[in-house]
Amino acid sequence: MFNINLNEDELKTIYLEEVQKRLEEWEQQTLLMDMKELCKMLSLSRPTVEKLFIYNSDFPSLRVGKKWLFPRKDVEEYIKRWSIDVRKKGGSVDFD
Repeated sequence: MFNINLNEDELKTIYLEEVQKRLEEWEQQTLLMDMKELCKMLSLSRPTVEKLFIYNSDFPSLRVGKKWLFPRKDVEEYIKRWSIDVRKKGGSVDFD
């Protein structure tokens, strides 16, 4: 006969970690993101995101009514290119 002992706290921690992983995977699969998600993805404040990207005609964005939406994959590609350019220019960003 088998005797199985479970630590409920440890089980809860494992469960919550798995739920978080699934949420992150789901978030990565969504086609569009809003301004809040974009700021979170970039770890930047809304004013900084607006200054650096939103009003740049090359930045992939859509305006639906008063709301900004951003195609996730296009933004990821743009940010990769942008970060390479910033590093080539010395790794500093000016808000001019």
